[in-house]
Amino acid sequence: MFTKLFIHISSISVFKTNEQLQGDIRALEDLTYAKRKDFISKHKLPIDELPIISFHTEASTAPTVLASLTRVAQAELLPWLPLPRFFLSTSDFVESMLASLKVPVVAPVSAAMAVTALHLRLRYGERSDGLVTRRDADVPGSVVLRPERRLDHAWMVYSTLKMGSAEADASEMCEALLAMLVEIGKKKFR
Repeated sequence: MFTKLFIHISSISVFKTNEQLQGDIRALEDLTYAKRKDFISKHKLPIDELPIISFHTEASTAPTVLASLTRVAQAELLPWLPLPRFFLSTSDFVESMLASLKVPVVAPVSAAMAVTALHLRLRYGERSDGLVTRRDADVPGSVVLRPERRLDHAWMVYSTLKMGSAEADASEMCEALLAMLVEIGKKKFR
């Protein structure tokens, strides 16, 4: 009975996913490990023509990360948002300041990356950033960077709230990686 219930729930979720994504759920099969390895073996990277950097990290699986939220965006309070009554007699300046407040939008992205990193470590014995194992992140023939700092796969995408931190944020890291690519390209193609 449990198997029939599971199959029924699975088929409903597949139907709903197809309906929501307006596509075919079987397209997700292309994201499997076997399909990706097959694609990489058939389509070699032009290492002799382009400088390539493999940058990979390891997600932290500490309990504090499992309970954390990541800032993924910011919502701006709209100018038509009603103000409390005690502000009605104040200046337009205060009204415009209150209307332009920005509120962070958070999601448990780092926590999700930590859970998948822990799963990959426990099931396969592989360390990862939450999506890609460190071994698979090495592109043969590339310059490999393995920072000691524990960063998850989504770290480069989301903004940081730590201003004035001694550690590089995502934009500084991207800038450094691009500068390194240019330098490697200059040395390689002289």
